[in-house]
Amino acid sequence: MRARLRLVVAGPLVTALVALALAAPPPAAAQAQAACAAPVPSDTQPGYAVADPWCDFPGGAPFAPLTDAAGAPLSQVHAGIDDGAAWRIEVPHRWNGELVLHAHGYRGEGTTVWVDDPGLRAHFVQRGFAWAASSYQTNSYDVAQGVRDTHALTDLFRRVTDRQPGETLITGPSMGGHVTAVAVEHYRGTFAGAMPTCGVLGDTDLFDYFTDANVTAAALTGTPITFPLQPPPGYPLTYQQQVLGELPQLGSGFTAGTPPTFTPLGLRWGAAVEQRSGGSRPGFASAFAFWNSFGFAPLTGIPFLFGLYPGLTGGTANVAAGNVVDNRRTVYQLDGDPRLSPEERRLNAEVLRVAPTAHATPDLSGIPAVAGDPRIPVLSLHGLGDLFVPFSMEQAYARRTALHGQRLLFVSRAIRATGHCDFTQAELGRGFDDLVTWVHTGRRPAGDPVLSRTLVARPTFGCRFTDGQHPNFSAPACP
Repeated sequence: MRARLRLVVAGPLVTALVALALAAPPPAAAQAQAACAAPVPSDTQPGYAVADPWCDFPGGAPFAPLTDAAGAPLSQVHAGIDDGAAWRIEVPHRWNGELVLHAHGYRGEGTTVWVDDPGLRAHFVQRGFAWAASSYQTNSYDVAQGVRDTHALTDLFRRVTDRQPGETLITGPSMGGHVTAVAVEHYRGTFAGAMPTCGVLGDTDLFDYFTDANVTAAALTGTPITFPLQPPPGYPLTYQQQVLGELPQLGSGFTAGTPPTFTPLGLRWGAAVEQRSGGSRPGFASAFAFWNSFGFAPLTGIPFLFGLYPGLTGGTANVAAGNVVDNRRTVYQLDGDPRLSPEERRLNAEVLRVAPTAHATPDLSGIPAVAGDPRIPVLSLHGLGDLFVPFSMEQAYARRTALHGQRLLFVSRAIRATGHCDFTQAELGRGFDDLVTWVHTGRRPAGDPVLSRTLVARPTFGCRFTDGQHPNFSAPACP
């Protein structure tokens, strides 16, 4: 098991957009084979293929039981394809009777689906937890399908193992966090606890944030910019031509692998992004430089935050029609003072305003809403410098649970990290163990006060639950 789980956008997320050779499964009850089988067409999603669940993607390593130091297996593994989704199940020989469902994150717009292991696989097995994971039947930002296919694992587990789990927990990173938050609200009584990580806990707020990064840069530089609600096929090139005119005013060195040098105006843009991504907090300056130091397909060479123009379509491409972005009432700020300065007033007067044509839905369609009504313990981890799924997602969920009178059912932990889903095994393992204790005993674990502007802005914020080194994060050292 690797020392860390790292889902940095420059790696797996981009890899997920590249078509690679995949494979299909042997019979469900068989054990892992040495060679990957050929891919098979989906029997539920025309045009989709399902990868071999007995092989890791893309490396091809076999899915086999974990072993102890002497090489003896610690578990029994199962894998297969049901209803167009690949799945894996692992049951420790010393099973404690509990099950963890793993919901994976966003995998691009490709038409091959695959299943992988949770980042805490060894941790689960060593502590006696069985786990199950699904590929989902589709890719894209299809949270609804992810919720349905992850929940289906509960019946699949009973059928495959002929065992009835006691309590079931659910966890997932990034889009998998969105799946997790929706699943516990949609399938009442199924789950005893949840641990979303780096999760999209604010549903469509994420796409508002993507748009915020663009429209504030345009307004600050006085650049005319358009965002059609239904972009034509050639719009990425048009958009690229629009935003490139802003770059000299914002800074230089916007090339892959090079931290840019920002102009004073570029730093003002960064201040606007900081306030929309979670407010004043340690490590933001280094995070802003990091997230603007590499290109993002298909707009290679453009600063990353500019590359998020699809946010205006609300992430609904290939999922649902319409635009879910809404910044009509957003108040843009350049510092942590809620009072608006003359410059902030000008920014708010000049920024492009966008009205939605669709909204987050209360059911499993389109972009499912996260109400903040879990009714079970939820413990979440999020990186302070994550600007792909920003720290503000934690704050959105904290507000929503408070509105539902469930403030005490949500614990959020800030990690001093910059990459997306950049957590050490120690951080994840502690979070999971504390959630389990909370579920079993009712003792609520400690968390961070994510809604306190004053405390979040302290130089040492995030120190309490950070355990290990996180490259690219630069802030005053923890005491």
